[in-house]
Amino acid sequence: MATSGISGSGTSGGATTTSASLTALSNNYELFLSILTTQIKNQDPLNPMDSSKYTEQLVQYSSVEQQIKTNDQLSDLLAVMAATTASSYVSYLGTNVTAAGNTTSLKDGEAKWTYDSPESGKARVEIRNSLGAVVFAEDADLSYGANIYTWDGRTTAGSSAPEGAYSISIARYDANNRPTVPVATEISGTVEGIEFTSSGAMLKIGGIYVSAASVLSVNRN
Repeated sequence: MATSGISGSGTSGGATTTSASLTALSNNYELFLSILTTQIKNQDPLNPMDSSKYTEQLVQYSSVEQQIKTNDQLSDLLAVMAATTASSYVSYLGTNVTAAGNTTSLKDGEAKWTYDSPESGKARVEIRNSLGAVVFAEDADLSYGANIYTWDGRTTAGSSAPEGAYSISIARYDANNRPTVPVATEISGTVEGIEFTSSGAMLKIGGIYVSAASVLSVNRN
């Protein structure tokens, strides 16, 4: 099966922050020891320093250092978990998936959406381009249940729309003859690639990226 690459960006922000914190703590700790040593050398033998003061500070420094190291270990653990989760999405490559959504690609004069209508009846269909402008609209008769709506790429003006991403909205007419009842739509296609973003894994289907969380079914070719 032909697949494209897997893309994504990883950051080392957690490791960098931890390293910077440890460096700052180390510098402060060395400065504290230097001041403490100077104070001990120059203290009045007849009126010595209260040892509990600097002992308490030493304990605090030690506690902070341990906390930073613990956070560092947690960051490593989270990185391993993220890598494991990312690897699990690789199995999507080359599979046919159906996902909740209203955007698909117009290619070779055809774009398809699956809709699921709770009842048959007239509905208003509008198709928009990537800029959100309505390029095609019509009243269509919907059939009950899961069915496919196919658009041939012809615009309302009669011209051929360029290939690319288009979104659909379907609304059934209510009892007052107004298109106010939205109908759920789905898209289907072969997963060509995967991109990992801050919002989660995105699957590339026909040039369109959809969230892996929106996948409803997966089938092997």
